Formats: sequence, structure tokens, C-alpha cells
Amino acid sequence: MADNNFRDILPGPDYRSRVGIAERDAYSHADSRLATPRGRAFADAWNERLAQPFTGISTDGTVIPDLFTLAGHDAPSEAMVAAAQAVLGVCTDDERSKVCFPIDAVNWRMWSNPELYVNRYGLRLEELGPELRDAILEVMRASLSERGFQKARACMKVNHFLGELVGGPRVLNEFSYNFSLFGEPSLDQPWGWQIHGHHLAMNVLLIGRQIAISPTFMGAEPNIIDEGPNAGVTIFTAEERAGLDLMRSLPREQRDRAQIYQQMHDPAMPPDRWHPADQRHLGGAFHDNRVIPYEGVRGVEMTPEQRSALLALCGMFVEYLPAGAHAARLREVERHLDETYFSWIGLYGDDDPYYFRIQSPVIMCEFDHHSGVFLTNDEPAKCHIHTIVRTPNGNDYGKDLLRQHATRVSVDATPGGHA
Repeated sequence: MADNNFRDILPGPDYRSRVGIAERDAYSHADSRLATPRGRAFADAWNERLAQPFTGISTDGTVIPDLFTLAGHDAPSEAMVAAAQAVLGVCTDDERSKVCFPIDAVNWRMWSNPELYVNRYGLRLEELGPELRDAILEVMRASLSERGFQKARACMKVNHFLGELVGGPRVLNEFSYNFSLFGEPSLDQPWGWQIHGHHLAMNVLLIGRQIAISPTFMGAEPNIIDEGPNAGVTIFTAEERAGLDLMRSLPREQRDRAQIYQQMHDPAMPPDRWHPADQRHLGGAFHDNRVIPYEGVRGVEMTPEQRSALLALCGMFVEYLPAGAHAARLREVERHLDETYFSWIGLYGDDDPYYFRIQSPVIMCEFDHHSGVFLTNDEPAKCHIHTIVRTPNGNDYGKDLLRQHATRVSVDATPGGHA
């Protein structure tokens, strides 16, 4: 199923994902799913991984040290701090107690991207008054590039559209997302925020003038709104096309090596390579410590034009970063471009669904055409897209930067400047 016309695969009222959804809210919907063996198995697997101490994604179980540098990247720190303080100023005491967490809280790692409202922490936007909800959106706007903010909002608007399509607006809507603050908003001390819900999860850390945003999950089912006040919203088409163009630009021998599987759910895949929820994704929720070996073709084998295209594709995945941070992130990626791998699953015709991954010591980007969850396609379709960005080797959630900051503070606080 490669057709991008989602109208051809809309579910009827008796379709499995629609049955009962009109009568449910986020809480009862999650409870009903968790009551099934499959739902309980998902939650148990999440809790098992969460219990593991954070190390970070690696290729062989060993994290490479000294890859990341604590430095200033002209982050919009004043605007971010002001916006976060405005949120706290609008909060009641009860809301403030729910939204605020220590900088090292485990809640950083409790985000998820299904519509299942399982980990119930932070403030849920759909339950807030418009003043507080708008203040939270301003934190997002202040922290992201304008293009990145609009992309995040597009994920939220498409989610609302999906809720209308399947008759479940209390489960799927524009504001069925949770927001949390970590640490105290400050111009010199670490703090950050998180938003997560169906098809959108962002983890943002600020230390002085340096901002780190990862892991991120952005997705859409469908990836276009064709009616209503948001008609014309389309998402992920640039990444989709650029990935396909790069794959097609490779000479045949390299293209064959990049294509690690020909079928989206290939019989040759090992048992842990395809998952009913993550499908081909390897860096999804609760996979903070996953071992992911390199696959495909290395950047060092590519022509200068292909290397430029590979770097530009990475830039599309992290376009949510403010200008200075975006430029710094691409310089970081470019330093490791020789050891950056590009891999592919599926075919590469105009109508074919596919998955691709970019993976290096400092970044991992995944793009996947999914089968339907609320739409009826049992095979992947180009109208249901998931994207993930991770920072391997210990710097998801900016954790390596936090470690360096703590070390620097310890040294500065010691007489003579020695830890």
C-alpha cells in the first residue's frame, strides 16, 4: 500500500481503532488499551527499559567519550527564560507543583509518542485554561526556530484532524500533549522543558547560551490536512524527497549496500528488527540505551555532492534548532561525515514506501513510512510518517553537557580550581 491518498483508507465505524473511541477520553482510552495483553506488554517493556540507568545509544554497547563540547551557540536564552517564567507566573500552586521537576528527574526519559496516556505527569494542555496553554506555546516558540515551531504545531494540528476523521476528539486533538519544566529557568544554570503526546515529543535543555534538543519524535497520520481551518498543512515532504533523491544518486553497488532489506517487513529481518509499534524505528521511546550497529554506506565513500546532500538532509531533521544552534549542530555532524552511515529499507520508486536512517557518532535520524494505526492500511503508506532524531553516545537530553557543567561547577567551587 503506497498510495498517499488517505481518503481511500479511512476507517468505517466498525474498524478496530474506532470502536468505542467516541465515548472515551484520554484516560479511559489508555485504560482500555492497557487492559489487553498487547497493551500491558508494551507498558511492561517500557518500564523495564526505564529502570536501566541511562548510558545512551551506541553501536556496540560502549559509549564513545569526548564527542560533545560545552560552549555557547547564541541560543535565545533571554526569550526562553522569560517565556518559562511567564508560565510559572500564570500557574496556580497546584499547577506549579505538577509542572516542575528537578533537572535530573527520571521523567525526562518517560516520554512516549502513541496516543495512549500512560505516563501521566506534567500539565496536559487540553485541561488548561487558554492563558496558561498559550504561555506554554510561547515557551515552544521562544525555544525553536520559526520553521521548527510551525512544524511542531503542524503535528498537533494534524493530530486534531485525525481525531475528527475517526470520531475521537477527546483522545486525539490539538492539545492532547503534556508539558513539563526541569530545573529553574535561568540564564546561567541548566534547565529545560519537554512536551510529549501522540506524534510529537521534544526534549529541550538550555545551559547558558547552549541549547540541546533531543530526543525528538515528530509524526503524522495522515501527513496532510485537506479540509477545515487548517487545510493545506502538509508535513515531512521535504525530508521524504531529499532522502529518496540521495538514495537514487548512489551508484548501483553502493545503493545495493545501502538497501539493507528490500521489503518493509522482510522475512530476512532478525526477530528484534521489526516491532508492531515502532515498526522499523530503532530509536523510539524507551530505547535510550539501545545498541544499534552501523549499516549501509559511509559518507567517506560518497561524492562531494552526495556528502552535501547528506549534510543538508541532517539539517532538515534538526531544523527546529534556532539559527546559531542549527549551524553549530551541522558543524558537529560535518566533523564526523566520513563515519556517517546511510541505510535504506524498501524500494525506491516514486510510489514506494520506505525507511532510511542516518547514523554517526553524534547524530541518528530515522524516517519511516508506517502502516495504519487509525487508518486502515495494513502495509506501510506514504501518508503515515514517523521521524526520530537521537544524539548517540550519551548526549540525549543533553546529559553529557550536564555532566560537563557539573564537573566545571565542581572545579570552580574547589579552592585552587582543582577537583
